[in-house]
Amino acid sequence: MNSIAELEARLAEPSERLIADLRSIEGDILVLGVGGKMGPSLAGLAANAIREGGLNKRVIGVSRFTNEEARRELAEAGVETVSCDLLNEEELAKLPRAENVIYMAGNKFGTTGREHFTWAMNAYLPGRVAEKYKDSRIVVFSSGNVYPLSPVGGGGVDESVSPEPLGEYAQSCLGRERVFEYFSRKNGTPMAIYRLNYAIDLRYGVLLELARSVRDGRPVDLAMGHANVIWQGDANEMALRCLTQCSSPPRTINVTGPETMSIRWAAGELAKRLGREALFAGEEQETALLSNASKSHQLFGYPRVSLLQMIDWVADWVKADGPTWNKPTHFQERKGKF
Repeated sequence: MNSIAELEARLAEPSERLIADLRSIEGDILVLGVGGKMGPSLAGLAANAIREGGLNKRVIGVSRFTNEEARRELAEAGVETVSCDLLNEEELAKLPRAENVIYMAGNKFGTTGREHFTWAMNAYLPGRVAEKYKDSRIVVFSSGNVYPLSPVGGGGVDESVSPEPLGEYAQSCLGRERVFEYFSRKNGTPMAIYRLNYAIDLRYGVLLELARSVRDGRPVDLAMGHANVIWQGDANEMALRCLTQCSSPPRTINVTGPETMSIRWAAGELAKRLGREALFAGEEQETALLSNASKSHQLFGYPRVSLLQMIDWVADWVKADGPTWNKPTHFQERKGKF
């Protein structure tokens, strides 16, 4: 891929399975927090699936839209947009009803020093949204950060393992889940809790961070020596398909790739493609933040984009000096400080 347009087109390419699943559910799709990293491509993917499937549905994206260009691009993709500060009660009350809600609003980066805002976004706001949309299906974006670190040879943590969030960001993510669960049980609202780590876009993500370190001759930190990754297009598709898995109480679904990826190995593969030597700092630990996504693979199939394909694409993007976002994942963090 040699341009943003090609990247966006690839991210928003629906499968027949997605089209079939969206055909099976009734009603429009409302994406709350559409202005974040994954929101525009998820909304565009939904709009493409609806168009290609000839479905009678609308996709509505909600954000503060401080960037008017992002709003224009969504409109061009067939997504209706509504400007709203979700923490403003009057603006929240005016949002349109929708049978299907994808909840992507939240705060992670800059948590340290602004813990109050993180808790408001991640644990207070969910209750307000859950009450307003009590008659909808809701897919709640969450994070694998709610899980404890686990042995790297153990295959990752599955949904049966009790959360042990480390740090205020992860704690607030669990707070978001628990608040939504409360209202799901209270109102009978069907929900799915979508625990993700880590989505890969060519403009940000674990692989981009590794590739840039290799290119620039900076040592790769091995503090978190293993990770899970998934192509953002696949992650978006699974989020939309989770609308078919909503229940009360909510169903929890881990979403990531099938591999326990060695950071050392991935940096070495990127180094081969970039014609550089990979340098390292520190040593791998016996544990890492790892999720087992076998349930999502059983429900939705394996991701369409393989790990080596992602590595190829990221290396080509970095060699071409493609545009990137200043949105580090902090995947190396072992103490929950974001």
